[in-house]
Parts: sequence; structure tokens; C-alpha cells
Amino acid sequence: MTVSPRAIHLSDYLPYTHLVEEVALVFRLAPKATRVAATLRLAPNPARPGRHDLRLDGENLRLLSLRLNGAALECAPDDTGLTIPAAHLPDGPFTVETEVEIDPEGNTALEGLYMSRGMYCTQCEAEGFRKITFYPDRPDVMAPFRVRVEGDLPVLLSNGNPTGQGTGWAEWVDPWPKPAYLFALVAGDLVAHSAPFRTASGREVALNIWVRKGDEDRCAYAMDSLIRSMRWDEEVYGREYDLDVFNIVAVDDFNMGAMENKGLNIFNSKFVLASPETATDDDFARIEAIIAHEYFHNWTGNRITCRDWFQLCLKEGLTVFRDQQFSGDMRSHAVKRIEDVLLLRARQFREDGGPLAHPVRPDSYVEINNFYTATIYEKGAEVIGMLKRLVGDEGYAKALDLYFTRHDGQAATIEDWLTVFQDATGRDLTQFKRWYTEAGTPRVKVWEEWDGATYTLTFEQENPPTPGQPEKGAKVIPIALGLLNPNGDEVLPTTVLELTEGRQSFRFPAATRPVPSILRGFSAPVVLEREVSPEERAFLLAHDTDPFNKWEAGRALAKDLLARMVTDGAAPGPDWLDAIARVTFDETLDPAFRALALRLPGEDDMAATLHAGGVTPDPARIWTERRRMAEALAKRLGPQLPGLIEALAEPGPFTPDARAAGRRSLRIAALNLLTRIDGGRAAQAAYRAANNMTEEVGALVALLEAGAGQEELVAFEARWAKDRNVMDKWFALQIALAHPDRAVGVTEALTRHPDFDWKNPNRFRSVIGALSGNHAGFHHASGAGYRLVADWLLKLDPLNPQTAARMSTAFDTWPRYDADRQGMVQAELARMAATPGLSRDLGEMVGRMRGV
Repeated sequence: MTVSPRAIHLSDYLPYTHLVEEVALVFRLAPKATRVAATLRLAPNPARPGRHDLRLDGENLRLLSLRLNGAALECAPDDTGLTIPAAHLPDGPFTVETEVEIDPEGNTALEGLYMSRGMYCTQCEAEGFRKITFYPDRPDVMAPFRVRVEGDLPVLLSNGNPTGQGTGWAEWVDPWPKPAYLFALVAGDLVAHSAPFRTASGREVALNIWVRKGDEDRCAYAMDSLIRSMRWDEEVYGREYDLDVFNIVAVDDFNMGAMENKGLNIFNSKFVLASPETATDDDFARIEAIIAHEYFHNWTGNRITCRDWFQLCLKEGLTVFRDQQFSGDMRSHAVKRIEDVLLLRARQFREDGGPLAHPVRPDSYVEINNFYTATIYEKGAEVIGMLKRLVGDEGYAKALDLYFTRHDGQAATIEDWLTVFQDATGRDLTQFKRWYTEAGTPRVKVWEEWDGATYTLTFEQENPPTPGQPEKGAKVIPIALGLLNPNGDEVLPTTVLELTEGRQSFRFPAATRPVPSILRGFSAPVVLEREVSPEERAFLLAHDTDPFNKWEAGRALAKDLLARMVTDGAAPGPDWLDAIARVTFDETLDPAFRALALRLPGEDDMAATLHAGGVTPDPARIWTERRRMAEALAKRLGPQLPGLIEALAEPGPFTPDARAAGRRSLRIAALNLLTRIDGGRAAQAAYRAANNMTEEVGALVALLEAGAGQEELVAFEARWAKDRNVMDKWFALQIALAHPDRAVGVTEALTRHPDFDWKNPNRFRSVIGALSGNHAGFHHASGAGYRLVADWLLKLDPLNPQTAARMSTAFDTWPRYDADRQGMVQAELARMAATPGLSRDLGEMVGRMRGV
């Protein structure tokens, strides 16, 4: 029997019929025929009175035996699980034993138990555990696990604490109740990079990062990040680790970045392995952030999990917010905030503005894997940040302490979370809840008046319609505001205004007309609409005391100019060029901030901006004009660039700390500009002299963007051919930076490269994902980019539907473009939708993008 996909609705939630009091698992590992014996101790759930069938989820399992209270039972499974009729079940506690056989080697979807180059590993979030054994695979079913692993590999790991081991076996006990999605198992020929950790209360914890032999010398930074994360969570949130060991395993074949399984985090190897020779500064920063994120889940996700998958943002949004706080403390809060907003606008605003828009807490889904989105993660974090800003640091700390106390060991909801804040602070959050239940990016229009004595700001919020939500109510929008005098002095320090109505005015005494600095720190995820002159933007870039708004003023200057260049053929004028020059050479500013100020608006960002302004974007023209803008900036700064590059050179050995990384980022930004006017000489010399991957890749990018670098690409491949993570960069850079007319051809050629392992998610993303990220190449007027990406998604879908579905979002911006491009995208979506055997994952995404 085949079950057609059906939508699951939040409103249909019911507690599970039974309580799972304990789980015991025995794994007898074999590549094609692993046997899993499960013993579940269950009891009727008082929250679901009456007698109920016992429904256990299960997919791709060969049932070998089934016993109820020790007696054999005949029940045939279906395609999605196993049902034991209520008539067979006792009124009180009982035990169900199953033994199944699974095929890890044949599991190309990388969900459940699978093999990665001879290593057994698991990925169970969201619903992978049902591919391991029959079980109620839902997050509100929490139980302690006892696990025995038997196999011929030297390292056998699972969740919790080790309780015994011998030749060919190991046993683990996780005393903390957890849902099945947090189960983990790893078995392989691995070595550990180890370190001790003493908790605030004096407990000793053994820390291990497990990798393949030969990679152990690239784990030091990940271990340092872990130790700093553990200490930070104790000091800032009062959360101490609760097991005797904490294990991390690096895996080459992994659909995600990492997974927070209790006590046994499994990581994509690219987010663990790092050395100055093989990892860029961006890699080091991502490793630090992702290590922290997964560790912080120990409390915000594991000890307190989500009741159902509709509450996913409860653990992910909160944990993203926590890792953002951590990264800011470790590096620069100002730079981190700018980077986070750039990501939010690039991914989440795009999502909110298209056919894939959905609330931070969705009310229905077909495939939960499709809701691991920027809205859940990044916008979810923004909602936490707004809440903290509204209740203040003290109120936030008080509410979090109450949250951990009240809900430890529970599967919670957004209502539980907001109730904690109401109880801790006395604040009514009924209206604020709309941030969780309504999709879309609010637009806030601003008008100002000054009568010689009073300055008035009037705000009007618009919450545009999104799929399934044509009308929305007013939201609570915290607007951080500062006012500056015409001489640059700040006359009103940052003050938080609360916009709660559709239209609202705020008045301030002012003897002179002030210059407003609105939405400081990007205090809410909204689009601000206000008529601002280039002169005012240049003033804020020079004088604003808020780092985010200082950067935002320069960014807005650049976007306004680039929009005029695209639509009217304007030339870059002295206002923008001189303003950016002042920031670039201002040694009182953080070099990392100056590097961000030099970064031009992205092509996709400009397409979205033009579309929002009623202009149909032309990807080819955006690409051309952005290059012309960069060349104009290079010529303006050119005479001073060699001196800046020399002054920023770091003496001594490479260090990944924020200060050194910031200097390198500005140095590379300057090199990129210089390469546009010096024929590539400086970048070629920098490539040859580079003694770290940051500068090696930086020089290579500069050459490729200038239309050169072929000799360096050959040298790069020869040097790094055996390093999978480094070679992912080699594949991606060639495509992402290819001329739009050649991007598809370059991609096709690289898909024939002997090292293009399309079944590996990292390598697939580095090639096909790089094409979809080449804005003008993917949206080429020929439609060849659309066809190639669709072809490869259809090829991948039968093997790895999760990755195929996530990468299909390349097509979600089709409504922005001209009728020809819209028609070509719709044709590819229709072709995918009509493909026999299309997965539930990809099918749902294609249907949503088509609007059906």
C-alpha cells in the first residue's frame, strides 16, 4: 500500500497515546544487513484517556520479529509503520520487542543509519529514526535510552555516558529523557582529539573530537571553540553540561551543517576541520559559531525540546540567537550584527517575499524537512532579539531562568515560551505573538516634521499579504532611535520606540532640526521606507554613533547609486566615492567594519531592490553595472590601495583571532579592488606569497573576478586535489565567479570532472549550488541555467530528496523577472512536478513555488 502525502496541521495535535518509559537498543552492524533489536517499555498515556491502538512509525524496515510482553505477535507493517490493535494491549504497562534489518550502505538519503566512506553514522532529525526501528518518531515522546553497539570497527559511539566496552562491542546509557530525533550512533576507524573540561561546579567532562586518521591535526580550533562555548553558557546563561563525556564526530557525507544529538554531536567535516593552510577566516568563524550552536542546543533543544515540529523555531530561533550573542562576544558585536542582517536580507527576506513565505511557526506542512528554513532560524532569532529588547536585559535573564526551571525535561510550545516572559516580566505579549503566527516582512514608512521646537516622527506599518494570509494585524515593532544635531553631536541617545498601531507618531523637543538615526542595530526585521537624500546618508556614514546604521548609510548610498546606474545609466559620483574613501582609510574604525563598507550590494539583493521599486530587474545589466561600480571605486581608491595592503600585512604566524581576521578581510578587499586596475599583478604576487588559505583564496577570487586566474586554478588543484573540503572551494569559485555567458558551460564541464561526486552533498552544493548562486549566470536569458539545475535536481531526488528539495529554492524568485524568464522557470517547475516518482520533499517545494 502506498500512502499519498498529506498535509499535517498544527490544529490536529494530540498527545501520543502511550508513554515510553524506557528504550533499549542493540545494533549488530553489517553494511548491507544491520540488525536492530528494540525493547520499548510503555504505558497508557493519561493525557489520552481510553483504549488506543499502538502506532509505531517505520520506513524501509524489514521486520524479523515482534513480541508483546515476551509473546510472539503477528502484525504486518505497512509502508509507514506498524499498528498493534488496542485489543492486544493490556490496560497497564507493557513491553514491545522488535527486531528489524536495515541496509546502511544502500541508504543514499543520508537519513537514519547510513554509511559514509566506511563509517556508520546517523541523522535522525526530523524523522530519520523511523528508518532505524519501529518507534513513535515524534519530539514529544521522550525517554531514557540504553544502547549496545556490536561491530568490527574500533570506535563504537552513542548518546550519553559509556557504561561498558570490549572487543567488538560498547554500551551507552543516556539518563536524560530525549526524543528519538536526538538519537545518534557512530562506528568507524577513528581517532580522537581530546581535552578535559571542568564545569563551574567542579565536575570533570571528557571532550573528544573524532575524525579519520590524518585529520587529527586540524581539530584544535574546533576544540577551543567548544571549550569557550561551554564556559560562556555557564557564565551568561547559567547552563552547565550534564554528562561525563561530550563527543563530536566529523562526517564527510552529511545533509546539514551539524546535529545536536545529546552528548554525540555529528558534524559535516567542513565545520570541524581547520588549519591555517586549509581553512579561511570565514571557515574559522563558521566553525566557532556552529560548534557553539550545537553545544547550546544541549539546553535549548535537548533538555527542553519542542512539543511538535510546528514549534521548531522554539529551539532553533533561540539557539541561533544564543550563538549570535556568543560570536559577538568572541569577535565584534557590530560586525556580527551587520553580517547577520546581510544573511537575513539575502535569505529570509527573499523567502518572505516569494511563494515560499511561511510564518516563524507554520500551521501546516507536508514534509517537515522543507521547513528548516531561514524563516525558522534567522527570523526566529530576530524575534528573540526583539523580545529581549522589549523586556530589557534584566527581564530577559529572569525569563530565561524561569524557562529552564519550569520546562526542564519537557517538550514545550511557543505559548509556553511567551507565558514564561509574561510571568517573569508582567508584560502582555498577545500582540507580539503575531511575529510567530504571521508570515511576511513588515514595511515601515516614516514621515518627519519639525516646527522649530518639536520634532515629530510618524510611522506607518504595512504587513503585506503572503500565501494563505491575505490580511494581517499590526505588530509590535521595536524601533531603536537616535537623533543627531547638524554638527554630528548625538542629542538623543538610543531610545526604543514601540510601534503597536497601524500609524503612530512620536514627538521630541528640538531647538534645531535633528537628523534621525532610525532602526539602530536593526532592531526589527522590517523594511524601512523613508525619503533620504544622498547628503543625509553621507552625514550618517560620517557621524552616526550606531555602527549598524553607520554601515547601513553607506550601503544605502551604494544601492541608490547602483539602482540609478542600472535604470538610467548614471555614473558613480563623488558623493559615494568620497564617503567610502573616508571610511576605508579611517584608522579609528575596525578593519572588519571597513571591509564590510567596501562590499558592494549583491546582484540578487539589487534584483530584489529593483523589483520592490516597481522595476523588472535585468540580471545581465545588474552584473555589468556592478562591475562598472567596482572599477570606479578601484580608480578612486587606487593610489592609496598599495599602501593600505602593505600596512595591513600581518607579521608572524597566522592566527584566527578576530583582530587578525579583520585586518586580513580589509587587506583582501583592497587587493580585490587593486586587481581591477593593475592587470592582476598584485593578486598574482599575493597568490604566490600566500601562506594561509584566507589569502590564497582571496587572491584567487580577485583574479577570477578580473577575468584571469586560470594558471592559479591549475596550481590550486594540483596542490589540494586530495583535500575534499578545500577542493569544494575550487569547484565553487570557478562557477560562482564565471562570466554569465560562460557559467553554464563551466558548470557542465565541472560535472564531468572525475572528482565531481554528485552523491556527496557538499560537492553537489559546490557545483550545482554555485551555479544557482551566480545570479546573472543562473538567470541567463537563454534559460540554460534553469534547465541544468532542474536536470540535476531530478537526478539527485531519488537518492537524496532532502538535499534536492532544499536546493530547489533557487527557483523561488521567479516572480521578479520578465515574462520570458518567468515562463522558462514555470516550465522547469512543471517538468519537475510531472516527473514520475518525485519525492514528497521536492514535490512539496515545487508545488509551493508553482502556487498549486
